[in-house]
Amino acid sequence: MGYKAKAIAGLLAATCVFSIIALILSVVNVKDVFLPPSIKYGLVFDAGSTHTALYIYRWPADKENGTGIVSQVEVCSVSGPGISSYADNPAGAGASLKPCLDKAMKIVPAEQQRQTPTYLGATAGMRLLREQNSTKAEQVFAEVAKAIGEYPVDFRGARILTGNEEGSFGWITVNYLLETLVKFSFAEKWEHPQDTEVLGALDLGGASTQITFQPGVTIEDKNTSIFFRLYGTNYLLYTHSYLCYGQTQALKMLMAALHQGSPSPQQVSHPCYPKGYQETVTTADLYDSPCVHAPSTPSPAQNITVTGTGDPAACSTAVQKLFNFTCGANRTCGFNGVYQPPVRGQFFAFAGFYYTFHFLNLTSQQSLNDVNSTVQTFCKKNWAELVETFPQQKGFLHTYCSKAIYILTLLLDGYKFNEHTWSSIHFSRQAANTDIGWTLGFMLNFTNMIPTEALEHIKGHQPSLWAGAVSFIVLAIVAGLVAVFFQCSWKTE
Repeated sequence: MGYKAKAIAGLLAATCVFSIIALILSVVNVKDVFLPPSIKYGLVFDAGSTHTALYIYRWPADKENGTGIVSQVEVCSVSGPGISSYADNPAGAGASLKPCLDKAMKIVPAEQQRQTPTYLGATAGMRLLREQNSTKAEQVFAEVAKAIGEYPVDFRGARILTGNEEGSFGWITVNYLLETLVKFSFAEKWEHPQDTEVLGALDLGGASTQITFQPGVTIEDKNTSIFFRLYGTNYLLYTHSYLCYGQTQALKMLMAALHQGSPSPQQVSHPCYPKGYQETVTTADLYDSPCVHAPSTPSPAQNITVTGTGDPAACSTAVQKLFNFTCGANRTCGFNGVYQPPVRGQFFAFAGFYYTFHFLNLTSQQSLNDVNSTVQTFCKKNWAELVETFPQQKGFLHTYCSKAIYILTLLLDGYKFNEHTWSSIHFSRQAANTDIGWTLGFMLNFTNMIPTEALEHIKGHQPSLWAGAVSFIVLAIVAGLVAVFFQCSWKTE
C-alpha cells in the first residue's frame, strides 16, 4: 500500500475514533440538570365580622426547614359588610366575593390556577351567627363555597377558625415579618436567628380579641396552649380569644348596660359620647346579638334616644363593668376567670388596637401618662369641636372616646399590662410592607403540610459536555470530507 493510501486509512481510522468518542460523551456522561424552583400561589379570604378581604400569597416550591418562604402579592377588600351580615341573603355573601376573585385570576398565571390552594376562614362574626342560627350559618357557607367553586382554583373549603387558631396564626405573621422565626443570613441562606426573642401578638377585631405570646413559665391550662414547629424550631405558646370582646360587640354591650341602667327606657345618657351628640337606636338593633343580654322583662320594639355627656371618668367606670377582673385563689388570670400567665416580652398590637390609636396619634411609643392625657383631652371635647376638627371622620367620630377607653381597660386591667410593661406594646398595621393578621400565618402553617418537593429535573448535559461532543462530531465530519477529497485525488492520478 502506498504512502497516500496509508494516509487515507489513518484519516478514516481517526474519523471512526472521533465519532465513537462523541457518541460515548453523548450517551454515557449525562448529568441531572436542575431547573429553578417554580413559584406557587395561595389565596386566603379573611371573613371578619365587619368586612372581608382576599390575600394573595406566593412562595417557592422548595422550602426552608419544612416551611415555605411566603410573601404577600396583593390584598383585595371585598365591598360591603362581613359575610355574617348576609344571614337573610346568603347568595349575596357569595356574590360579594367575585370581584376580588376576578382580580386574583389576573394575578395568578392561568396555568397555575388549578393548583392554587384557596381557603376562606371566618372569625368571630360567623361564630356568633352559628350560635344564633346554625342553619343560616351553613347556608352562608354553602353560597360562599358555590361562588368560589365557579373559579378554576383548588378550593380547600370555607370554615370558621377557632379563637386559638386566629390568635396563634396572627402571632406567626408578626414573628415571620419581623424575622424572629427565619432570616436570610450573610451566607445567603435562610437560617433560624440566634438569640432572638419572639414577639407577642395582640389582635382586636369587631367581635373578638386575642392575646398570644411565649410565656416564661409552664402553661397551667392546656386549653390555652398551642404548639407549632416552624423552620425546624418548636414553639409552645399561650393563646386565648375572648368572644364578644371585639370593639363592635363590646360597645354594643356597653350601650345595652347603659340602657338597662337608665331611669327611662326611651332615654340613655352616654358618658363616652361627646357632649352635644345625639342619635336614635332601636331596641331591635341593640339586642340582636348573643353578646348582648336582653332585659328580663323586655319591652316592645321602640326607639331609644342616646345623648352624649362627654364624661371620661364615668365612661371608664361603665366600661370596667363589662369585665370580671377577679381571679381565683393561687391563680393568675386575664379576665372573666380565664387563666393567663404574666405578659412577657415585646408585643405587636394590630387591627382595632392600631386603627383607634392611629386616629389619636398614639402609635409612636408614647408613655402611658401621655396616652391617658391625650385620651382624657379628646373625650372632653364637645361634638361641635370634633366635627370642626375632623370633618372627614364624622361617621365614626362619636365612638373614638369609647374605643380608646375600652382599649386602655382591656390592656391594663384585662391583660395586666402596667406602667412598666406599657412600653413593650408596639401599635402597628404592617410589618415589612405586609398587613398583620392571621392570614399570612395561616398560609405559612399551611406550607408545612405540603410535602417537601425535590427540585424538578430532567436528564441533560452540562454545557461544557455539549460543546465537547459537538466539537468531536464536527472534527469527525471534517476528517471524513478530507479523506474523501484525498481518495478522489489519488484515483485521478
